[in-house]
Amino acid sequence: MPHRIERLTLNGPAGRLEALLEEPEDREPVEAALVCHPHPLHGGTMHNKVTHRLARGLRKAGCVALRFNYRGVNLSEGKYADGEGEVEDARAALSYLRNRYPHLPFTLAGFSFGSRIVLRLGCERIGARRVIAAGFPTVFKDVSYLNGCNVPRVFIQSAHDRYGPVPELTRLIATLPEPKQLIVIPAQDHFFAGGLQELEDAVVSLTAPGNSERTRVG
Repeated sequence: MPHRIERLTLNGPAGRLEALLEEPEDREPVEAALVCHPHPLHGGTMHNKVTHRLARGLRKAGCVALRFNYRGVNLSEGKYADGEGEVEDARAALSYLRNRYPHLPFTLAGFSFGSRIVLRLGCERIGARRVIAAGFPTVFKDVSYLNGCNVPRVFIQSAHDRYGPVPELTRLIATLPEPKQLIVIPAQDHFFAGGLQELEDAVVSLTAPGNSERTRVG
């Protein structure tokens, strides 16, 4: 089966949003996934290599994956809105995805700034199957949106993430309610250098029965 890919223009709250939709190469999709990219003011786009690996891992697991550029990035209209507008961009992209695949369960995934976006959205109890937060930046101390959040959360972190050191993230996760999971990848930096394949493999493995309800380090 050929790789099915579509370049889309979505209706966002601040104008058009550039997006990319990819279905699995070898089967009909069994799940839908929205994937959010890192900080737009620091070069983040939907083509970021970690974002790409998240999407590819999800596709290998049988998901149709939708990536998009936040407002003001490349062909997306509007301008950066301090994270608040970007949550609304993600909400609009998710609405498109759910309307197109209404029968499928859905996952939210994001890298760095994008991990904060998907956690904020997923913790609104909108029915996500899980939230995958890769490279979660603990340097941003406001995590009030995680209080009382009981959507299954999977944190995937590089062992040498300067913006989210594993000991600091471990302490944070210990304060959060279940279900939750931490996967530490033996990578060299925040961008998972030397560990991108392990990151992708971890994403694929997350579809194993019960895996989203277990806390694991290592």
